Amino acid sequence: MFFHSVNLWNLAFYVFMVFLATLGLWDVFFGFEENKCSMSYMFEYPEYQKIELPKKLAKRYPAYELYLYGEGSYAEEHKILPLTGIPVLFLPGNAGSYKQVRSIGSIALRKAEDIDFKYHFDFFSVNFNEELVALYGGSLQKQTKFVHECIKTILKLYKGQEFAPKSVAIIGHSMGGLVARALLTLKNFKHDLINLLITQATPHVAPVMPLDRFITDFYTTVNNYWILNARHINLTTLSVAGGFRDYQVRSGLTFLPKLSHHTSALSVVSSAVPKTWVSTDHLSIVWCKQLQLTTVRAFFDLIDADTKQITQNSKKKLSVLNHHFIRHPSKHFEENPAIISDLTGTSMWVPVKVSKWTYVAYNESEKIYFTFPLENHRKIYTHVYCQSTMLDTNSWIFACINSTSMCLQGVDLSWKAELLPTIKYLTLRLQDYPSLSHLVVYVPSVHGSKFVVDCEFFKKEKRYVQLPVTHLFSFGLSSRKVVLNTNGLYYNLELLNFGQIYQAFKINVVSKCSAVKEEITNIYRLHIPWSYEDSLTIAQAPSSTEISLKLHIAQPENDTHVALFKMYTSSDCRYEVTVKTSFSQILGQVVRFHGGALPAYVVSNILLAYRGQLYSLFSTGCCLEYAAMLDKEAKPYKVDPFVIIIKFLLGYKWFKELWDVLLLPELDAVILTSQSMCFPLISLILFLFGTCTAYWSGLLSSASVRLLSSLWLALKRPSELPKDIKMISPDLPFLTIVLIIVSWTTCGALAILLSYLYYVFKVVHLQASLTTFKNSQPVNPKHSRRSEKKSNHHKDSSIHHLRLSANDAEDSLRMHSTVINLLTWIVLLSMPSLIYWLKNLRYYFKLNPDPCKPLAFILIPTMAILGNTYTVSIKSSKLLKTTSQFPLPLAVGVIAFGSAHLYRLPCFVFIPLLLHALCNFM
Repeated sequence: MFFHSVNLWNLAFYVFMVFLATLGLWDVFFGFEENKCSMSYMFEYPEYQKIELPKKLAKRYPAYELYLYGEGSYAEEHKILPLTGIPVLFLPGNAGSYKQVRSIGSIALRKAEDIDFKYHFDFFSVNFNEELVALYGGSLQKQTKFVHECIKTILKLYKGQEFAPKSVAIIGHSMGGLVARALLTLKNFKHDLINLLITQATPHVAPVMPLDRFITDFYTTVNNYWILNARHINLTTLSVAGGFRDYQVRSGLTFLPKLSHHTSALSVVSSAVPKTWVSTDHLSIVWCKQLQLTTVRAFFDLIDADTKQITQNSKKKLSVLNHHFIRHPSKHFEENPAIISDLTGTSMWVPVKVSKWTYVAYNESEKIYFTFPLENHRKIYTHVYCQSTMLDTNSWIFACINSTSMCLQGVDLSWKAELLPTIKYLTLRLQDYPSLSHLVVYVPSVHGSKFVVDCEFFKKEKRYVQLPVTHLFSFGLSSRKVVLNTNGLYYNLELLNFGQIYQAFKINVVSKCSAVKEEITNIYRLHIPWSYEDSLTIAQAPSSTEISLKLHIAQPENDTHVALFKMYTSSDCRYEVTVKTSFSQILGQVVRFHGGALPAYVVSNILLAYRGQLYSLFSTGCCLEYAAMLDKEAKPYKVDPFVIIIKFLLGYKWFKELWDVLLLPELDAVILTSQSMCFPLISLILFLFGTCTAYWSGLLSSASVRLLSSLWLALKRPSELPKDIKMISPDLPFLTIVLIIVSWTTCGALAILLSYLYYVFKVVHLQASLTTFKNSQPVNPKHSRRSEKKSNHHKDSSIHHLRLSANDAEDSLRMHSTVINLLTWIVLLSMPSLIYWLKNLRYYFKLNPDPCKPLAFILIPTMAILGNTYTVSIKSSKLLKTTSQFPLPLAVGVIAFGSAHLYRLPCFVFIPLLLHALCNFM
């Protein structure tokens, strides 16, 4: 019956939209590299020592606890307090466990053992009872206050020690990082209690799913405080994102705001972190061995030798984090590195005059300095590039100033080099160093090791190649190609016109090599100059390698940099690079950046169909099928133009002032624009996806009602259609009062769910009654329906004396099906707070604060009345025409104010439902 109301073209459209959505979802959930993280293991059995909290504190926060991590003998020693190390506090995130601290805690313990415990870290972890704070924000403030108390408790454990700490370092995973930032907003919190903050996969910009106002209010408070007080916040902060493997928190949300006067914040994607170079998912970021090793190395480099605690020098802290997380020169960190180095000793000095040079070192018996005179090369070339496959931390490249052939002292250029997975390299622009006379490459004496050193001089125009990307709407049918035939070691491809998050491409690199005996390794690197989100691909040559190109952060408006595709290659190979648009990955970007707004567009579509049904009931006396109304009424031009016009007018000062005077909230489209999340035609795309979802959800609800009614008839005696329509049955007031009491004393979402189940039961019962009636009727149903209409037309208009006919029952079921569809989304959006309440039921019987309580008080009686409402009882209502006009502006409001604030959707939905219920009385 549902399919009969949809023509084949519309059905084909809905199937096609499902196909497109599947492509986008596949790209988000499966279209990324395999997990290359190594698992971190404990060498001894991990132990979690519970720290005793003051009784008042334990009573105030019964669900929360504080633990100290340890292993083996270390754990035994530290059961006797006080402590002597450097405190680090780990904060788990949404549904996170305090035991997640074991990975970094174990690695830090092994590192301390390597230096005979000259320094060591004490890792504490907070047990938040695995609360779902990403779904329910009512406990975020409570968690923040508990962490403040934990910090004070931790510092007391070191009292009386010679090098007692005055502050702690914090590592926050997911929402734990946001809780750490929120500490600064507390009235009595002293900022110097935190010396360093590292967040892992923390959505700093906005919540992933804004399902209640407590989450958005918390975000607003934290971010506004950090922005307004940026000049006074001296907390060094590092935010690490997981990259495209983390589909729970997209990396764009993890980037801290860039403020010109706040330079103590760094944001980086794990795929760009030196010595890590892998994308992590939302959970593996806390146990990924490569990333945890990098973090621990940074922690030990942050120690001040005088205080034996983390340094208070902000400049040093930022230098250490830059060294380990942004650009690693393949040297151990030094706060004040020596720029001038001695080049003396019994070493050979070998002059090299060619422009391209390779040296294979194997079992070298003595040190060699290879010198490259720069005077002649400056006349022909613009750059010099050198690389070495020996990845030790010693200095390897220098420069002589005003020297003839050799120098006793040289400028150490190794600090300007950069480490990659298989090489360390240095690129110099010769005109930037006019005083340098010679370049010196140092080859140490090694035994049993083989490595290769390469150098070449080149002209920029030969190696810096422009490659315009293909158009967004080329759908992968066209491509752009460049051929690299210059036998170079390094190429820099400028990806012109690539800077928006809705762009996605596939680059195919084909390497063709001359006959070589040994394996050749190439590195392809996507470098994004406006954010630290580089990604590396290692490929063997000859080969054909396909690489995905897409962004986490859009290019800022005033930024003139160009995205670069850097190639570290072999001089024995030729390369062909082809770029073309990837349509499936564009859909993936739509889902990744805007998938959370889809419920708003679905609800908007259902409201438009609901409007059509109400209006058809008013104008013709019949309620048409949901699917037919969806096809007729759910049109983008009924919604999008209004939102676009409002956004345009908000650009004018007078309209913005009027908007503020009316106390209207900020338009969601404006928020998305400020976050650089605007896609071309994105609202149209989401509306079409919403139409498709609304159609299939309507089909599902209709089929579910029929299935449940069949089950009801199988279990119970067949029922009849009600003879007298009673809007308020005797048990209805009692049931309503009971559910309101449940909402007040326990959880509003629970009462909403129970009311929803009651409503569904009433609809299923009506469906079962109609099925029974039809099965008992004569063969000619058309004649009987005509006679029913005729007889019904002459009945008294008083609803208490109306008898429900089969035709009226069918009309009522059509209307109920749409209402169920709307109510289902309300229930789904209220479920997170119900799940949170159930999870914490042993600690709190009443959910406080409760985001659904005000809604429940209005929705419970509304659903109770609608469950006993039939179309025949409201078609003559004076309020019906007005009711049929409300869903259209509300559908616009849902898109304007609910796409980035999902918790507002129920407020737009209950208004037409309430008016629908009031039609029974007016």
